[in-house]
Amino acid sequence: MRRAALALAFLLAALLPANAQRYGEPGQFDFYVLSLSWSPSYCETAGNRADPAQCRRGKPLSFVIHGLWPQYDRGYPQDCSYNAQRVSERTINSMLDIMPSRRLIIYEWRKHGTCSGLSPDDYFALVRRAFERVKIPAQFEHTSQWQTVSPPEIENAFRVANPKLEGDMIAVTCDRRHLREVRICMSKDLQFRACPQVDRQACRNPKVALPPVRG
Repeated sequence: MRRAALALAFLLAALLPANAQRYGEPGQFDFYVLSLSWSPSYCETAGNRADPAQCRRGKPLSFVIHGLWPQYDRGYPQDCSYNAQRVSERTINSMLDIMPSRRLIIYEWRKHGTCSGLSPDDYFALVRRAFERVKIPAQFEHTSQWQTVSPPEIENAFRVANPKLEGDMIAVTCDRRHLREVRICMSKDLQFRACPQVDRQACRNPKVALPPVRG
């Protein structure tokens, strides 16, 4: 009976998609993905459901942090603590300039940060260091007009701005129309590294729209 159960478990594991989420052990993962969200796309598509703290007019946000996600070479862990430490108000407030949603900060800690093996303070300090490790291309800092560009153009702009970033270390994602995110893979010590599975999930649209920065 036990052998049959084990055989079934192995069969199910083999059938799971490569990017399936798995509950994990804190600190046990292979690398990080830094996910940079194009804030105007979120505000445009979310509409009335958008977080007003991020999308109110006059707040000129371009690329902001969606998250810093522990990853396996195949798949990723999530929700690694059933009784996660609370994120202090001081830490939340310290992150709002680059991660401009209180709800998102708390959510990302519970889903992804708990898998890092770090305390909330240390995890978000690492998130900031990861963000500072990446130079945002100048053409995306103050865009006041709608743009239509190809995902390879966006990727190339990041690679030019960050010379150590190779093509298999970055993925541009999209919905049916808009640029959504730029995902950059990093080692645990925040060096750029290859991530074939993440790279394979990149946007396949020939062109994507970039709504303008609100200002």
